[in-house]
Amino acid sequence: MGLARSSASPYPALMTTDSHDWFSTAVQALADPQGQRVWSIIVSFLGDMAQGEGAGISSAALSRVITPLGIKPEAIRVALHRLRKDGWTDSERRGRGSVHFLTAHGRAQSAEVTPRIYNRSPCATRDWHLLIAGTAEGLERLDALSSRASAGLIRVNRQTGLGAGAAPAERAELLTLEATVATVPTWLREELFPPPLRRSCLALDSALTPLGTPPLLDPLRRACLRTLVVHRWRRIVLRHPHLPATFHPEDWTGETCRRKVFALLDALPQPRLLELEQADPLPDDDATGQAAGANTGT
Repeated sequence: MGLARSSASPYPALMTTDSHDWFSTAVQALADPQGQRVWSIIVSFLGDMAQGEGAGISSAALSRVITPLGIKPEAIRVALHRLRKDGWTDSERRGRGSVHFLTAHGRAQSAEVTPRIYNRSPCATRDWHLLIAGTAEGLERLDALSSRASAGLIRVNRQTGLGAGAAPAERAELLTLEATVATVPTWLREELFPPPLRRSCLALDSALTPLGTPPLLDPLRRACLRTLVVHRWRRIVLRHPHLPATFHPEDWTGETCRRKVFALLDALPQPRLLELEQADPLPDDDATGQAAGANTGT
C-alpha cells in the first residue's frame, strides 16, 4: 500500500534573499524529524569535506560548523570519543587545541560509500547475475558479498542474491546465472524500499522543495548546510540498493529527491577547511537549538 502524498509542502516557501533568514529557515526545514546521531553527523562532515589523508579540523572549527544544527559541545565531545574508540577517527594536539581526522579505516569506509552518496544518475542497469548458495560455504560467500557496499547485491532470500552487471570473481560454491529482470513483484519492492525509508525520502524531498536557490552564503553557513543535506541524503541512499525504476514502489520519491539534493549542493560549494578554521562563530540567533533533535545514541 502506497504512502499518502501531497503536492503541498509543510514548509513555507523561502522567498527571502536575506542570508540570515534563509539560512535559519533552511536549517529548521532540513533538520531530521527522527533526530540525528552526533557521531553520524561528524562522519558526514568529515566524509564530505575532510576525507583526504592529512585533512583535519580543530575542535573549535568543528563546533562552529555543527552547533548551529542544535548540537551541544558536550555531545560533540562524547561523539568524538566514540569515533576514536571505534577506530573511525583520531586526534592530535596542535597548539592549545586538538585536530580531528579520519583514520585509514575511516577513510577507507568513507571512500567505499562516496560513489553511492554522490551518484547523480539514476540506475540504468539492464544486465544482471543471480547467485544461489546451496552449502554453508556458499552462504558465507553470499553473506560476505552482501556486506560490501560496492557489491550492491540484492538478497532475494537467504540463499539467493541478485547483482548488477558481471558476476564477481569470488563466487566459488555459488551457482551463477546471467539474468534479465522481466518483472519485479510488489513483495520485493516493499522489501527493498520499506515504508519507513519511503517516508524518510518523502520528508527530505518535501523539505527541499521550497528552498530554491540560496542567497550568497559565507563558508561557515555553507558548511553547516552541506553537512545537514549530505547527512540526510546519506541516511537514505545507503539504506537501499541503487536500482532502476522497475524495482521502485509507485510512491518512491528517490529520483526527484536526488535531483533536488544535488541542485542545492551545487549552490553550496565546499568551503576550504582553512576558511572554517578562520571563521567567526555564527550569532546566537542563527543557532537553531531545537532544530536538529540530536542525540549521541547508537
